[in-house]
Amino acid sequence: MSHLVCHPTPGLRRDSFLSLDGVWAVSQNGASPVSITVPYPPESSLSGAKSPPVGRASLHYRKAFSLPAGFLTGGRLLLHIGAADQYLEVRLNGTLVPTTKGESVAVGAYRANVYDLTEAILPDEENLLEVAVTDNLRDGVIPYGKQRVKRGGMWYTPISGIWQSVWLEAVPEVYVRALRVDSQIAPDRASALVRITAEGVDGGTVHITTPDGMLDIPLSGGVAEAVISNPRLWSPDAPYLYEFTVEAGEVGGTRDRVASYFALRTLTVETVGGIPRLCLNGRPYFFHALLDQGYFPEGILTPDAPDAYERDIQVARSLGFNTLRKHIKVEPERFYYDCDRLGMLVFQDMVNNGRYSFLRDTALPTVGLKSRSDKRMHPNKAARAAFLAAMEATVEALRHHPCICLWTIFNEGWGQFDSEAVYRGLRELDSTRFIDTASGWFKGGESDVDSEHIYFKPVSLRFGSRPMILSEFGGYACRIEGHAPAASYGYRFFDSPAALEDAIIRLYEEEILPAIPHGLCAAVYTQLTDVEDEVNGLITYDREAIKVDAERMRELAMRLEAAMGQA
Repeated sequence: MSHLVCHPTPGLRRDSFLSLDGVWAVSQNGASPVSITVPYPPESSLSGAKSPPVGRASLHYRKAFSLPAGFLTGGRLLLHIGAADQYLEVRLNGTLVPTTKGESVAVGAYRANVYDLTEAILPDEENLLEVAVTDNLRDGVIPYGKQRVKRGGMWYTPISGIWQSVWLEAVPEVYVRALRVDSQIAPDRASALVRITAEGVDGGTVHITTPDGMLDIPLSGGVAEAVISNPRLWSPDAPYLYEFTVEAGEVGGTRDRVASYFALRTLTVETVGGIPRLCLNGRPYFFHALLDQGYFPEGILTPDAPDAYERDIQVARSLGFNTLRKHIKVEPERFYYDCDRLGMLVFQDMVNNGRYSFLRDTALPTVGLKSRSDKRMHPNKAARAAFLAAMEATVEALRHHPCICLWTIFNEGWGQFDSEAVYRGLRELDSTRFIDTASGWFKGGESDVDSEHIYFKPVSLRFGSRPMILSEFGGYACRIEGHAPAASYGYRFFDSPAALEDAIIRLYEEEILPAIPHGLCAAVYTQLTDVEDEVNGLITYDREAIKVDAERMRELAMRLEAAMGQA
């Protein structure tokens, strides 16, 4: 699937793909236009913008373009904007264009939006595309994650404007708007029932490539069902992907053709030896994980190169890790596709919003004051509604990816509210994955796991009736000269990579390994990379130096796996 390297949506791709990334003009808060390189946010060095806004921004993007000859021959022309922080509206040749959902002003902070440009396009002339993006980080309503106007420590440089790819697609009048794949694997693993739903179309054919040959399944009412014999199950050790194409549309007319993929795997909670365990494909599995915040020195939220995600994933794999906790950020689809094909599990966080309080959300819980009902916490109705809308959009955008095995709803009480009701709402959206309702502090209501954060003290866990995950721990810091800022932030400092490595190994040997027989199912070490001032990564922020020895870390990973196998 190497041909997918430049396509923004590997899970639904067409040949009619025209990138609009590159040089645009942008006026910032009413100032004179300057050149900017999309999709990099104006605060980043890669954007080329020389006067980035801070905290509150009104950005007006402009790009003139012409369609290649033959690109649009009837049918519809779609514009995709991967993400733009926070609110956006689009005009083509002066005409306001709503999203395909009918929104004239759309939320784009961590979600994609699609626009139908057909009625406003000039197919044989130059066109002017304008995108207005308004960002008000200070109001705290739209999920904003780790961005903060006064950055520093565990808070990072805020971004505004377009920060994911922009592209065009030509589609027939009747076209596939979305794909969904649901599967059910037989108890004896001899077969799997796969149900593929193509939204927006009725008839057509689905072609599935299997190890035993091609399956051609008719679409009826937009649905195709196939029985796959001897299914190959997806896992980090064997990340097998089934490729398929959908040919759909009016008989005798222009048919839409899209390509995609799916994987088969199961996630269950089982009691093994009297202990609740998280199981992958029917077997207890230890999720040996790293916190991954997805920040880059030159692009901030946007990676500096198409293969940046792959590089990070491969480094994590080389150190023996099998899971990344994607922390308070939703990435472009390319990240999840790379995890799918390379075999990296993902714990996916929802993006926090609402007001953060250091005393309430960090200091008091760290010393043990965590018992508090969350039904009345964060009562702002607009913020609650925005969080729930973003949660639904995240699930719909990412449910396709087999790498995602767990959703995290709330992190450390920040923005947390009525978690029992929110858990049930998420369970209705997705019944196939584990849910960590409250990672860290205030337990709230229902959850599939008990989830603890432990820093600054020994790991001591109280096991109960649910699988236990240590969803954050460690955070050991080591500053590498020439690869870190002068003012560095961390939880416990070590003066050399050797001392850091010894301390990490000792932490796992003395506190993590002994907990596995008692019920520990996952441990998320903080963290994969340094981020700005924060130097507690296993890799420097510029990705140029790895602070620990890969062979020694892989040996540790094998011991963790063996401990789970013996538990």
